[in-house]
Amino acid sequence: MFGLFKKKKIGATAIEAYAAKRRSNYDLDFLGTSYKFVAVDVETANENSHSICQIGLALVDHDNTIRTYSCFVNPRENFARFNIDLHGINHRKVAGAPAFPEIFGTLSDFLNRHILIQHSTFDRGAFNGACDLAAIEKIKSQWIDSVQIARRAWPEFKGNGGHGLANLKNELRLDFDHHDAGEDARAAAQVVLLAEERLGVAFDSILTRNPTKRSYPKRVSIPGNEAGPLHGKTVCFTGKLGMSRDEAAQIAAQSGLTVRTGVSKKLNILVVGDQDLEVLNGHDKSSKHRKAEELIADGQPIQILGETEFHALVSG
Repeated sequence: MFGLFKKKKIGATAIEAYAAKRRSNYDLDFLGTSYKFVAVDVETANENSHSICQIGLALVDHDNTIRTYSCFVNPRENFARFNIDLHGINHRKVAGAPAFPEIFGTLSDFLNRHILIQHSTFDRGAFNGACDLAAIEKIKSQWIDSVQIARRAWPEFKGNGGHGLANLKNELRLDFDHHDAGEDARAAAQVVLLAEERLGVAFDSILTRNPTKRSYPKRVSIPGNEAGPLHGKTVCFTGKLGMSRDEAAQIAAQSGLTVRTGVSKKLNILVVGDQDLEVLNGHDKSSKHRKAEELIADGQPIQILGETEFHALVSG
């Protein structure tokens, strides 16, 4: 878990003492290196954003390799049960750990030299709150929100799981332990690199360029006709059909099918139309189609039908 802070700069003595006590390898060799960007994540002890109890850094080199470091911080505040259950950090784990001013004194110059990535705006607020509490100067670097980058790269996730790390972990096949600061920082860095690859744009230009306006079929949800022969089953549509999404939903509902907007374990039928390659952003199937196949692989009895099969089903 530890991969941070060994000598150099203010606060190193306290950090070295803590490292020796924990028998951990705190290596600060990265402080003199310049990286493409640095992803930052924090965990907090309680509802106060300044109560930082763990700092994680993902250092992204110019060849896109990632080094991850994390360190416990003693917030000198009580730990709330909710936070302990979330990240597993408590008083015992931070006993003897340096306080925020000591750690920040070691990291501040390094952080101020880099563009910083955060997944949502929480981490910047936590750093600012901790700096205010300690009466020390805040980070002056540019902060970029990887949630906003993810929204540009994968707009189809809106309303279909969203752009939080938990859903992106599933959709993008990310491998990390959620709610560990170092792991979450690495995940945010991976999201940015995947977005670069998908959009063909450098990470620091993704949010400044004008995105191409894309057209998505209307999301329709209708309860099924109780007198219909297919009542009790659910259907969802993805892709472009030979009719409007409203027309398809009305036909399905008349046959008894309840029309849903998303794919879940409660779905029975997914109707797949033509796929817009621009919307798919490099995938050969929509996110709904891929999710349905995952559920089928897990044993869920979901049928995937083409438009012709759908018409045959409701006609029959």
